[in-house]
Amino acid sequence: ILLRRNYYICLSILHMKISYNWLKELLPVNFSPEETSVLLTGSGLEVEGIESFESVKGGLQGLVIGEVKTCIKHPDADKLSLTTVDVGTGEILQIVCGAPNVAAGQKVIVATPGTKIFPLEDDPFVIKQAKIRGQSSNGMICAEDEIGLGKMHEGIIVLPGNAVIGAPVSEFYKITSDHIFEIGLTPNRADAASHLGVARDLAAVVRTKKLIETKIDEKLSLNIPEIKNEFFANTKPEKIQIKVTIKDSEACIRYSGISIANAKVGESPAWLKNRLLSIGVNPINNIVDITNYVLHECGQPLHAFDADQIKGGNIIVRSANENEKFVTLDNVERIMHSGDLMICDESRAMCIAGVYGGLTSGISEKTKNIFIESACFSPAFIRKTSKRHGLKTDASFRFERGTDPEITIYALKRAASLIVEIAGGEIASGISDSYPAPLKPVVVDLGYNFLDSFSGEVIDRKVVRTILDSLGIKIISEDNNMLRMEVPLFKIDVTRPADVIEEILRIYGYDRIPVPEKINASLPPNPGFDREQLQNKVATYLSNNGFNEIMTNSLTKSEYASLPGWNAQEIINILNPLSQDLSVLRQDLLVNSLETVQYNSNRKQSDLRLFEFGKTYFRKNNKYGEDYRLSVLLTGNRNESSWKIKEEKADFYFLKSFVNNILSLCGINDFFETEMKGGVYSLSLVAKKNDDVLVQYGIIEKATLRKFDLKEDVLHADFKWDNIVKYALKKPIRYSEISKFPAVKRDLSMLIGSEISYSQLENIAYKTEKKLLKEIRLFDIYDGDKIDA
Repeated sequence: ILLRRNYYICLSILHMKISYNWLKELLPVNFSPEETSVLLTGSGLEVEGIESFESVKGGLQGLVIGEVKTCIKHPDADKLSLTTVDVGTGEILQIVCGAPNVAAGQKVIVATPGTKIFPLEDDPFVIKQAKIRGQSSNGMICAEDEIGLGKMHEGIIVLPGNAVIGAPVSEFYKITSDHIFEIGLTPNRADAASHLGVARDLAAVVRTKKLIETKIDEKLSLNIPEIKNEFFANTKPEKIQIKVTIKDSEACIRYSGISIANAKVGESPAWLKNRLLSIGVNPINNIVDITNYVLHECGQPLHAFDADQIKGGNIIVRSANENEKFVTLDNVERIMHSGDLMICDESRAMCIAGVYGGLTSGISEKTKNIFIESACFSPAFIRKTSKRHGLKTDASFRFERGTDPEITIYALKRAASLIVEIAGGEIASGISDSYPAPLKPVVVDLGYNFLDSFSGEVIDRKVVRTILDSLGIKIISEDNNMLRMEVPLFKIDVTRPADVIEEILRIYGYDRIPVPEKINASLPPNPGFDREQLQNKVATYLSNNGFNEIMTNSLTKSEYASLPGWNAQEIINILNPLSQDLSVLRQDLLVNSLETVQYNSNRKQSDLRLFEFGKTYFRKNNKYGEDYRLSVLLTGNRNESSWKIKEEKADFYFLKSFVNNILSLCGINDFFETEMKGGVYSLSLVAKKNDDVLVQYGIIEKATLRKFDLKEDVLHADFKWDNIVKYALKKPIRYSEISKFPAVKRDLSMLIGSEISYSQLENIAYKTEKKLLKEIRLFDIYDGDKIDA
């Protein structure tokens, strides 16, 4: 059976890539990648995988620099040359070469026998000794595309004359190799969404580990890149003047900017491109690459504008006008919402703040003057805008979780310094910084007694203080049982004592908390009735009779509102649906069951027995409610055909047998049934007790089945489980003595009018004889020409 299972998990995890080499630059420790992985995972930054990265595939391993000693024409081939090459081993290699530019005296790249090379387009292969047109060839003199260095194939690579014979080619080209950690970053760890943030945690773990193991507290300082202040010394008078005005200070907490004149946009240097490529970021140009580099270094998103495209020299941060049109960098025109924050000049919008840039104001090859934005935006505004327009970027991920308003200036100066170093130009303005309502660090009081009871262990107070210091949490005051702390603004999620304890424990190490040998627990009193036990009892019965339990999504399609049985006035819509297929809460379990039948039928699985326990949802008089239900569904054959048994379709009475057995299993026997017409069923019965509906069951109407492309009959029972539990709870304990007399069966044949139903006869019989009569069964019906009309 192919079952459709949908799970809706409200947890967004960023799979962030962190460079091992980059970490080592920021933190002076020398752990192996595997050891680093264990330390990071223990601190709550789960390393889900480690990948190797090489700036050139294969890392040019095995390739050496050689010198062509002789070069003559191949005796048996016009386009081949017979060369001898010195590769620094003391042995001269004979190599057949087909390149037209090979000549004696050249320094070349040689792949000796046994070397694996990685061509740019073809599959990698190993160089072997061979005979080419009768001449032995002991290696290969390489072209660019043959070893992945470039696309050129017109001839071999000729190296400068100062290249050292026998030296590894990887050293000559300074090939970068690295290990990349893929970290599953949970939404509350916005402070670790950068290499600097990860390095801070790693430093705290290493320092704490050493203190616990050796009793020595050795503070590890991060190698935070220094800013070259000389670049910012001569900015008067300002060559480029950009004025910033914040009109929506609720959405824009802080906005900083700086201008750079006469920069040259071009390709980034190899080290910068390799650093970005190692973490999965494609290089674009030196200016954009630098903003991306700083983002992943310190976690602060930046945006670069072409300063000459800022009309009037004014930056205006405002809310979008309702239905305002804006063309983004991907050349898509988007209709803006009044809740979207925009970065504008005097005449137009230039950027969706914190989410996506505009098509006309970004950096191009013609750009000379640049304005760099470094801002802090309200997470709620960015989150709604990103969701509303379906735009997910590295910047929006960080802004919608919260960024540090104190780092905007540092990130701005860091990016400006790199631009001046790499792209030339000069700082053309002072730093404009608008911070209307500065945020203050959160002050948290933590009692040591609470820490001990919460963690389950008395942690050394010196260790606690060391952890807090390593994480940048400042201790304001301390007495015998209380710590008062100031939490830095970059730790957005740390606002309560429990949050601080979580920070302490993840650095201390959850694996250091001992598991007690003895655990005490109080057993709850027996409630007398176990709802879950009843549900498991029914589920076991259904499973034993060939039914498969399914679990489906509570969210479904709004188009189902037109189905019979759904009330459009009671539908609960999702404010920010993931898609149109998940835009409303379901009003019954039937639609999910029919989707499952459709899914299986499309895969030639048509004999199905399915059941599901789940909630349905409704809204009445602006109040929300939910029902718990059991859905039982049958379709196809009731049995598999064999030499002894013929196929037999599941019918209404087959379903009725399961319905009656479920009610009996729940101890509900004295109920009455009435026929129900209309709705989603073409034929159905409703079982009631008093005025409460227990279950409605029957055959689904054809019109509903056509909406799911189903052709076979589908039988369905919809149990109101809350009512089932209500009456199962009141089931009395009964005892009756086994009869001393054998059972007596009687067959009665009666001639009755066609308007009389069987249920009427059954009710009359039970009312007439209440003691002796135990069971009535209808075993035959005749309606034909042998009796009167």
